[in-house]
Amino acid sequence: MLDKVITSLTPNYNKLKGTAVFLLLFALALFIRLPFFFRDYVDRDESTFILIGQSWVDGFLPYTQLWDVKPPITFLFFAGIIYFFGKSFIAIRFMGTVLVAITAFYTYKSGALISTKKNGFVAAYICVMLLSMFGSIQGVMSEHICMAFFMPAFYLLIKHKNPVAILNAGLLMGMCLMSKLNLAYAILFIGLFVFYDFTKSKAYWKSLRNTGLFGIGILLIVFLTLLPYYLQNNLELWWESVFIAPLDYAAARRYSPMRLAPICLLIIIFFLWSWKKKYLDIRKRGMLLIIAATAGVLLSFIKGGRINSHYLIQLFPIFIIPVVIVFSKISFSGKFNYRTYIFFLLLALPAESYLEYFNIARNKLERGTFYNGEGFAVPEYINHYDLDTENILFLGYHIGYWVLGVNPPTKAATHPSNLCKDEMFSAYKNPRKTSMEELRYIMEELSPKTIVTRKGRRIFDQDEVEENAYMVQYLNAHYSVLATVDNAEIHQRLE
Repeated sequence: MLDKVITSLTPNYNKLKGTAVFLLLFALALFIRLPFFFRDYVDRDESTFILIGQSWVDGFLPYTQLWDVKPPITFLFFAGIIYFFGKSFIAIRFMGTVLVAITAFYTYKSGALISTKKNGFVAAYICVMLLSMFGSIQGVMSEHICMAFFMPAFYLLIKHKNPVAILNAGLLMGMCLMSKLNLAYAILFIGLFVFYDFTKSKAYWKSLRNTGLFGIGILLIVFLTLLPYYLQNNLELWWESVFIAPLDYAAARRYSPMRLAPICLLIIIFFLWSWKKKYLDIRKRGMLLIIAATAGVLLSFIKGGRINSHYLIQLFPIFIIPVVIVFSKISFSGKFNYRTYIFFLLLALPAESYLEYFNIARNKLERGTFYNGEGFAVPEYINHYDLDTENILFLGYHIGYWVLGVNPPTKAATHPSNLCKDEMFSAYKNPRKTSMEELRYIMEELSPKTIVTRKGRRIFDQDEVEENAYMVQYLNAHYSVLATVDNAEIHQRLE
């Protein structure tokens, strides 16, 4: 009986039209991500992007009023949504869902070219899951934005070898790079592949021409992002913020590359084993492109020295294609009905979404609103009791700045963790040179009347010993906890 149900739900992959595939992937992404449309924040980076996007809408280019270490197109994405839809969490999360659907759709298209439509569809289905669940990826991350450019470019390079397609791929890769600089290595390796692809057949002129067009497309986008800063005579700020600050950050955060050895080794073993078993033909253009892109992403992980859950968004859409191809070629015992197990696994995977649907329903019943989280509750409390918001400092739940319509007290406070990243202060000419100077300036000179922290949590990462000790001592001496709102503490200055 169950087999008949599974068979009836299985589409005829060869008859699926592109529009139908996109709509199916979008519907899946929307179902998984919808309950998170009403949460204040999922990852603190998303809150920071929203703040800088709002600042851009207010007339301030990124890095001029508020600052974070991301390229401009990430902030442009949020600024565009805010400009057209206003302060709408639903609009931001909905557009994030569109990004996931686009990425998964071009995973499907790429997989269908390299293998079959069925394998492409399965890869795309898994891609939606991996880009929407686990960790802090239900919000809109810079990785979601960059991969929505990367995968269409990737598909163009697999399908076409003509100059127009390669130029368009370069433009898309430029958009990707100016959304997430980490993918520079993957883009570089893909550029080398474009050069090799024509050189191997001794088409040297075509090799130079097409590699040049690919590079021109990338550089044109880079140039367009610097143009507004050139017109404001502020090129140095753009250069320091987009390129120098990430390098300084990577150099200062000394994580051991050996921490990433297991995942790199596993991926290498996977490709070697699959090649030896003849599950993958690594001589095909599409598979060579996958290997080049995967190697580039892994190199960026190694250079960074760590992998957060949202970093893997850069790897999943590419690497899932060969994984599905290999799985489709493995022979299973006729008695082992793996389809039943996969069916129940797919039903169980969105467990986080099921729980969040329950949470928003409960929140609606208890508080009369679907919106939930301290990012809403704390500003509501502050407005209700008319607390002073001049120089207010959110050391947690900093999306509260946006809800209240105020700015962080300094550029460094745009993202709370940036207060301790003094290696990047020089990028935006911060008058204070160290994190302790910045904290003392905020606490002792700006003297915010209201400060918000996370209840029962360290203010900064555990490695920031001096900064944590200073903040605890200063809060205890000069502030009292006025209220606890869910998991947030609101501190009021004593004098």
